[in-house]
Parts: sequence; C-alpha cells; structure tokens
Amino acid sequence: MPWFILVLSGVLEAVWATALGRSDGLTRPLPTTVFALALLASMGGLASAMRVLPTGTAYAVWVGIGATLTVGYAMATGAEPTSLVRIGLILGIVACVVGLKLVH
Repeated sequence: MPWFILVLSGVLEAVWATALGRSDGLTRPLPTTVFALALLASMGGLASAMRVLPTGTAYAVWVGIGATLTVGYAMATGAEPTSLVRIGLILGIVACVVGLKLVH
C-alpha cells in the first residue's frame, strides 16, 4: 500500500507543478486552488509513504514520477519541445524509478 500511495502522490506532484505554472504567480484563482489542494495531498501521501519506505528511495521515486509526468504533459501539449533525446532522457528517469522499486 505505501508504494501505491507514493505513486499517487507523484502523480499529484505533476498536477500541482502544472497548476503552479498556470497560476500566473498565484494570481489566478482556479489554478491556484488546484495547486494548493494537489500540493497538500501530494505531500501528505509522501509523508505517509515515508512511514514505511526509506526516505531517500521514497523521495527519489516521488520526484521522478512527478518530473516525468510534468515534462511529458508539457511536451504532449506543445508547451515544451519534443525530441528523441528528451524522450530518451525521460525514459532514463522512468528506468531509475523502476530500478529503485526493484531493489527495495
């Protein structure tokens, strides 16, 4: 269960990071509200997972999932450029996250 919570928290990290970017410096109400709620849920889930999982592993997996999904979404929507090199590097992050789970 802690791994499921951790993965969900990583997804919420991508949600709050994207909402933060759209909040225009926390001046737009809807993205700011989404940011705040997703941030609280993401941090709460991370804290819960860290009760069982090692801090370094949990944090690395959480950041890896959030970063991968955030940049993947940005590339899919055209907000950031897409290239084979960028996709390969993102897949490298995914491989490292899976590796951390496998060696746990």
